[in-house]
Amino acid sequence: MQATPSPPGRAFGRVGPALGAAGAVLALWYLLSRSGAVAPGLLPTPAETLAALADSARSGILAADLGASLARAGQGFALGALIGSALGFATGYLPRLSAAVTPVVSFLRPIPAIALVPLATAWFGIGETAKRLLIAYAVLLAVWLYVHDGVSRVPVSHLRAARSLGAPLHRRFTEVLLPAAAPALLAALRYGASVALLALVAAELGGADSGLAYRLQVDGQFLRVDRMFAGLLVLGLLGVAVDLLLAGIGRRFVHWSTS
Repeated sequence: MQATPSPPGRAFGRVGPALGAAGAVLALWYLLSRSGAVAPGLLPTPAETLAALADSARSGILAADLGASLARAGQGFALGALIGSALGFATGYLPRLSAAVTPVVSFLRPIPAIALVPLATAWFGIGETAKRLLIAYAVLLAVWLYVHDGVSRVPVSHLRAARSLGAPLHRRFTEVLLPAAAPALLAALRYGASVALLALVAAELGGADSGLAYRLQVDGQFLRVDRMFAGLLVLGLLGVAVDLLLAGIGRRFVHWSTS
């Protein structure tokens, strides 16, 4: 009879492949930076990137930029996810509303947030309002698509059965529709969080004096490639951390989901 793996063994089985892939990427990165395939100074080694990151942390610049970006992305994500989820549930549940709203959203979805930066700046100025609304716009469209699709796939027979048993509308929503669509909602939030970071870059390039993307632009003007790589590393790690957080929340509260 095969022995059951110990908890540490199961934990390593989950993170082992990820650690192996990260190690392979770091090794390839180091070899490429030392190969001469890229001009010297334009591709820092992992150690040089970490040194630039540590210098930014010691100076306090990293904390200030990270705080500004998190505030913008978080508030924009919250607004976009709230509206997108509510609209997705409404259009997924009401076919007539879907027929009216879907063409409008389908028209807006191919228009990226970065294309709206000049317009948002003209309307709202270079302050925080324009940046948060741009992020909310991108997140709303992404979240709506997932939630609308998840709600529209809930079997109508389940809702009809609940109604025939006398369940009022709010109970049909909380006990039938919401649990059935919860995995799609979780996927929508995870995807929306990554979209928020993408839109954050566009928003901060449209006139900002702090933030991770703003710092990337400044470092690019002075060809501080090591600092640019450090900023990209922070953005990537931030995306991973947010995704892991939402995935953990999903496993806790949407335990019937396989994602």
